[in-house]
Amino acid sequence: MKITKEARTLSRQMLRQSIADGRLDHARVRAVVTSTIAGKPRGYVGALRAFHRLLRLELAKRHATIESATPLDATSSSSLADNLRAKYGADLTTEFKTNPALIGGLRIALGSNVWDGSVRNRLDRLAAAL
Repeated sequence: MKITKEARTLSRQMLRQSIADGRLDHARVRAVVTSTIAGKPRGYVGALRAFHRLLRLELAKRHATIESATPLDATSSSSLADNLRAKYGADLTTEFKTNPALIGGLRIALGSNVWDGSVRNRLDRLAAAL
């Protein structure tokens, strides 16, 4: 479904109102949604859908998925999580996964950003270069 420019603008305003101190405030999100539904501005259904999408993207920025070929030991995983929290904020959640297809190294996904330092990625790039 195509969204109007007015609804897109409203959804961005709703997101800005929902953020306090650089973090998403759940109470503000509830208040913004409630007031939007009560006020029923033009195109509010499309704006709420766009707002939901923006919220999902904002939450994805606060969740890191770390993949490794073998399970990481406790010190390495806690050190890695602490370094990511220092750079991206204390509210960052981490999830550790084991993916034997990586062969070695790490792959970190944080929102739409992916850092791939795995052996599989290097082999794929080498194969593409040849």
